[in-house]
Amino acid sequence: MRYEEFTIEGRNAVLEAFRSGKTIDRLFILDGCQDGPIQSILREAKKQDSIIHFVKKERLSQMSETGKHQGVVAYIAAYEYSELEDVFKIAEEKGEAPFIVLLDNIEDPHNLGAIIRTANLAGAHGVIIPKRRAAGLTATVVKASAGAINYTPVVKVTNLVKTMEELKERGIWFVCADMSGEVMYKMDLKGPIGIVIGNEGEGVGRLVKENCDFVAKIPMKGDIDSLNASVAMGVLAYEIVRQRMS
Repeated sequence: MRYEEFTIEGRNAVLEAFRSGKTIDRLFILDGCQDGPIQSILREAKKQDSIIHFVKKERLSQMSETGKHQGVVAYIAAYEYSELEDVFKIAEEKGEAPFIVLLDNIEDPHNLGAIIRTANLAGAHGVIIPKRRAAGLTATVVKASAGAINYTPVVKVTNLVKTMEELKERGIWFVCADMSGEVMYKMDLKGPIGIVIGNEGEGVGRLVKENCDFVAKIPMKGDIDSLNASVAMGVLAYEIVRQRMS
Protein backbone atom coordinates (compact mmCIF):
# COMPACT_ATOMS: atom_id res chain seq x y z
CA MET A 1 0.00 0.00 0.00
CA ARG A 2 1.33 3.46 -0.79
CA TYR A 3 -0.04 6.68 0.60
CA GLU A 4 1.84 9.23 -1.47
CA GLU A 5 0.42 12.36 0.16
CA PHE A 6 1.83 11.36 3.52
CA THR A 7 5.08 9.62 2.64
CA ILE A 8 8.21 11.41 3.82
CA GLU A 9 11.73 10.35 3.02
CA GLY A 10 15.31 11.33 3.77
CA ARG A 11 17.03 11.44 7.14
CA ASN A 12 16.52 15.10 8.03
CA ALA A 13 12.88 15.17 6.91
CA VAL A 14 11.99 12.07 8.95
CA LEU A 15 13.92 13.22 12.04
CA GLU A 16 12.24 16.65 11.90
CA ALA A 17 8.82 15.00 11.54
CA PHE A 18 9.42 13.02 14.73
CA ARG A 19 10.78 16.02 16.64
CA SER A 20 7.87 18.25 15.61
CA GLY A 21 5.44 15.75 17.15
CA LYS A 22 4.01 14.30 13.93
CA THR A 23 2.50 10.81 14.30
CA ILE A 24 4.58 8.35 12.26
CA ASP A 25 2.55 5.19 11.67
CA ARG A 26 5.32 3.16 10.02
CA LEU A 27 9.04 3.63 9.58
CA PHE A 28 11.08 1.79 6.94
CA ILE A 29 14.86 1.63 7.39
CA LEU A 30 17.50 0.13 5.12
CA ASP A 31 18.49 -3.23 6.61
CA GLY A 32 21.99 -3.11 8.11
CA CYS A 33 22.17 0.69 8.24
CA GLN A 34 23.39 1.70 11.71
CA ASP A 35 25.11 5.07 11.45
CA GLY A 36 24.53 8.06 13.77
CA PRO A 37 21.59 9.75 11.98
CA ILE A 38 19.75 6.40 11.64
CA GLN A 39 20.31 5.70 15.36
CA SER A 40 18.80 9.13 16.18
CA ILE A 41 15.74 8.32 14.05
CA LEU A 42 15.38 4.91 15.72
CA ARG A 43 15.55 6.51 19.19
CA GLU A 44 12.73 8.91 18.26
CA ALA A 45 10.70 6.06 16.73
CA LYS A 46 11.01 3.99 19.91
CA LYS A 47 9.90 6.96 22.04
CA GLN A 48 6.77 7.27 19.93
CA ASP A 49 6.36 3.47 19.69
CA SER A 50 6.20 3.63 15.89
CA ILE A 51 6.21 0.35 13.96
CA ILE A 52 9.69 -0.16 12.48
CA HIS A 53 10.44 -2.29 9.42
CA PHE A 54 13.99 -3.12 8.28
CA VAL A 55 13.84 -3.62 4.51
CA LYS A 56 16.00 -4.20 1.46
CA LYS A 57 17.15 -1.35 -0.77
CA GLU A 58 14.76 -2.43 -3.57
CA ARG A 59 11.76 -2.01 -1.26
CA LEU A 60 12.81 1.53 -0.26
CA SER A 61 13.40 2.43 -3.90
CA GLN A 62 9.86 1.28 -4.75
CA MET A 63 8.41 3.49 -2.00
CA SER A 64 10.56 6.50 -2.79
CA GLU A 65 9.14 9.28 -4.95
CA THR A 66 12.32 11.37 -5.14
CA GLY A 67 14.92 8.60 -5.34
CA LYS A 68 16.72 10.33 -2.44
CA HIS A 69 15.45 8.32 0.53
CA GLN A 70 18.93 8.03 2.19
CA GLY A 71 17.89 4.68 3.66
CA VAL A 72 14.73 5.87 5.41
CA VAL A 73 11.06 6.30 4.47
CA ALA A 74 8.16 7.04 6.85
CA TYR A 75 4.38 6.95 6.55
CA ILE A 76 2.88 9.82 8.46
CA ALA A 77 -0.69 9.76 9.85
CA ALA A 78 -3.02 12.02 7.87
CA TYR A 79 -4.85 12.83 11.09
CA GLU A 80 -3.91 12.93 14.75
CA TYR A 81 -5.16 10.08 16.92
CA SER A 82 -7.29 10.75 20.00
CA GLU A 83 -7.16 9.39 23.55
CA LEU A 84 -9.76 7.13 25.21
CA GLU A 85 -10.69 10.01 27.51
CA ASP A 86 -11.83 12.03 24.46
CA VAL A 87 -14.40 9.33 23.68
CA PHE A 88 -15.87 9.35 27.20
CA LYS A 89 -15.87 13.14 27.22
CA ILE A 90 -18.02 13.29 24.06
CA ALA A 91 -20.49 10.76 25.53
CA GLU A 92 -20.67 12.79 28.76
CA GLU A 93 -21.19 16.09 26.92
CA LYS A 94 -24.07 14.55 24.99
CA GLY A 95 -25.54 12.99 28.14
CA GLU A 96 -25.46 9.54 26.52
CA ALA A 97 -24.24 6.08 27.55
CA PRO A 98 -20.87 5.49 25.83
CA PHE A 99 -21.13 3.84 22.41
CA ILE A 100 -17.77 2.73 20.99
CA VAL A 101 -16.69 0.82 17.87
CA LEU A 102 -13.64 -1.49 18.17
CA LEU A 103 -12.01 -2.82 15.03
CA ASP A 104 -10.00 -6.03 15.11
CA ASN A 105 -7.41 -5.75 12.30
CA ILE A 106 -9.42 -3.98 9.61
CA GLU A 107 -6.80 -3.72 6.86
CA ASP A 108 -8.74 -2.08 4.01
CA PRO A 109 -8.50 1.74 4.27
CA HIS A 110 -11.82 2.16 2.38
CA ASN A 111 -13.54 -0.04 4.96
CA LEU A 112 -12.00 1.91 7.83
CA GLY A 113 -13.14 5.21 6.32
CA ALA A 114 -16.66 3.89 5.73
CA ILE A 115 -16.82 2.60 9.32
CA ILE A 116 -15.78 5.99 10.74
CA ARG A 117 -18.47 7.64 8.59
CA THR A 118 -21.19 5.21 9.73
CA ALA A 119 -20.02 5.42 13.36
CA ASN A 120 -20.49 9.18 13.24
CA LEU A 121 -23.96 8.96 11.70
CA ALA A 122 -25.09 6.27 14.16
CA GLY A 123 -24.00 8.45 17.09
CA ALA A 124 -21.00 6.39 18.21
CA HIS A 125 -18.64 8.41 20.41
CA GLY A 126 -15.39 6.96 19.05
CA VAL A 127 -13.57 4.26 17.09
CA ILE A 128 -10.69 2.17 18.46
CA ILE A 129 -8.14 0.51 16.18
CA PRO A 130 -5.08 -1.65 16.97
CA LYS A 131 -1.56 -0.46 16.22
CA ARG A 132 -0.46 -3.56 14.30
CA ARG A 133 -1.85 -5.40 11.25
CA ALA A 134 -4.48 -2.73 10.60
CA ALA A 135 -5.06 0.33 8.44
CA GLY A 136 -4.07 3.63 10.05
CA LEU A 137 -5.42 7.12 9.36
CA THR A 138 -4.14 7.49 5.81
CA ALA A 139 -5.31 9.91 3.15
CA THR A 140 -7.55 7.18 1.67
CA VAL A 141 -9.26 6.68 5.04
CA VAL A 142 -9.79 10.41 5.53
CA LYS A 143 -11.41 10.68 2.08
CA ALA A 144 -13.63 7.60 2.59
CA SER A 145 -14.85 8.98 5.92
CA ALA A 146 -16.48 11.91 4.04
CA GLY A 147 -15.53 14.40 6.75
CA ALA A 148 -16.61 12.24 9.72
CA ILE A 149 -12.97 12.02 10.85
CA ASN A 150 -13.30 15.66 11.97
CA TYR A 151 -15.99 14.76 14.50
CA THR A 152 -15.46 11.13 15.54
CA PRO A 153 -12.29 10.44 17.54
CA VAL A 154 -10.11 7.52 16.44
CA VAL A 155 -7.95 5.96 19.17
CA LYS A 156 -4.99 3.72 18.35
CA VAL A 157 -4.07 1.13 21.00
CA THR A 158 -1.24 -1.39 21.36
CA ASN A 159 -3.40 -4.22 22.73
CA LEU A 160 -7.13 -4.54 21.97
CA VAL A 161 -7.81 -7.17 24.65
CA LYS A 162 -6.14 -5.08 27.38
CA THR A 163 -8.11 -2.03 26.22
CA MET A 164 -11.35 -4.04 26.36
CA GLU A 165 -10.54 -5.08 29.93
CA GLU A 166 -9.96 -1.43 30.91
CA LEU A 167 -13.23 -0.41 29.26
CA LYS A 168 -15.13 -3.20 31.02
CA GLU A 169 -13.96 -1.75 34.33
CA ARG A 170 -15.63 1.48 33.21
CA GLY A 171 -18.92 -0.30 32.61
CA ILE A 172 -18.76 -1.02 28.87
CA TRP A 173 -20.32 -4.26 27.54
CA PHE A 174 -19.00 -5.71 24.29
CA VAL A 175 -20.88 -7.29 21.42
CA CYS A 176 -19.10 -8.79 18.39
CA ALA A 177 -20.59 -9.67 15.04
CA ASP A 178 -20.08 -13.37 14.33
CA MET A 179 -22.15 -16.07 12.62
CA SER A 180 -21.81 -18.35 15.67
CA GLY A 181 -23.89 -16.05 17.87
CA GLU A 182 -27.52 -15.34 18.70
CA VAL A 183 -29.63 -13.31 16.27
CA MET A 184 -29.00 -9.65 17.14
CA TYR A 185 -32.73 -8.75 17.22
CA LYS A 186 -33.15 -10.99 20.29
CA MET A 187 -30.47 -9.19 22.31
CA ASP A 188 -30.67 -6.31 24.76
CA LEU A 189 -28.03 -3.92 23.43
CA LYS A 190 -28.95 -0.84 25.46
CA GLY A 191 -26.59 0.90 27.89
CA PRO A 192 -22.82 1.51 27.58
CA ILE A 193 -21.71 -0.65 24.68
CA GLY A 194 -18.84 -1.45 22.36
CA ILE A 195 -19.34 -3.08 18.95
CA VAL A 196 -16.44 -5.29 17.84
CA ILE A 197 -16.00 -5.86 14.11
CA GLY A 198 -13.41 -8.32 12.79
CA ASN A 199 -11.02 -8.56 9.91
CA GLU A 200 -12.45 -8.69 6.36
CA GLY A 201 -11.32 -12.29 5.85
CA GLU A 202 -10.97 -13.96 9.22
CA GLY A 203 -13.52 -12.19 11.41
CA VAL A 204 -12.93 -11.40 15.08
CA GLY A 205 -9.79 -12.95 16.60
CA ARG A 206 -10.19 -15.67 19.23
CA LEU A 207 -8.90 -13.70 22.25
CA VAL A 208 -10.94 -10.63 21.34
CA LYS A 209 -14.07 -12.76 20.85
CA GLU A 210 -13.55 -14.46 24.22
CA ASN A 211 -13.58 -11.01 25.83
CA CYS A 212 -16.95 -10.11 24.30
CA ASP A 213 -20.07 -10.34 26.48
CA PHE A 214 -22.40 -11.02 23.55
CA VAL A 215 -21.92 -12.61 20.13
CA ALA A 216 -24.48 -11.25 17.69
CA LYS A 217 -25.50 -12.98 14.49
CA ILE A 218 -26.72 -10.81 11.62
CA PRO A 219 -29.44 -12.77 9.79
CA MET A 220 -28.31 -13.79 6.28
CA LYS A 221 -30.86 -14.79 3.64
CA GLY A 222 -28.64 -14.93 0.56
CA ASP A 223 -26.30 -17.42 -1.03
CA ILE A 224 -23.00 -16.10 0.31
CA ASP A 225 -22.01 -16.22 3.95
CA SER A 226 -20.64 -12.83 4.94
CA LEU A 227 -21.16 -9.08 4.75
CA ASN A 228 -18.47 -6.51 4.06
CA ALA A 229 -16.96 -5.37 7.42
CA SER A 230 -18.26 -1.79 7.13
CA VAL A 231 -21.77 -2.99 6.20
CA ALA A 232 -21.83 -5.47 9.12
CA MET A 233 -20.81 -2.64 11.45
CA GLY A 234 -23.59 -0.42 10.05
CA VAL A 235 -26.29 -3.09 10.46
CA LEU A 236 -25.29 -3.79 14.08
CA ALA A 237 -24.83 -0.10 14.91
CA TYR A 238 -28.33 0.75 13.72
CA GLU A 239 -29.86 -2.04 15.80
CA ILE A 240 -28.25 -0.27 18.78
CA VAL A 241 -29.67 3.06 17.53
CA ARG A 242 -33.14 1.48 17.24
CA GLN A 243 -32.97 0.04 20.77
CA ARG A 244 -31.75 3.33 22.22
CA MET A 245 -34.69 5.15 20.62
CA SER A 246 -37.34 2.71 21.81
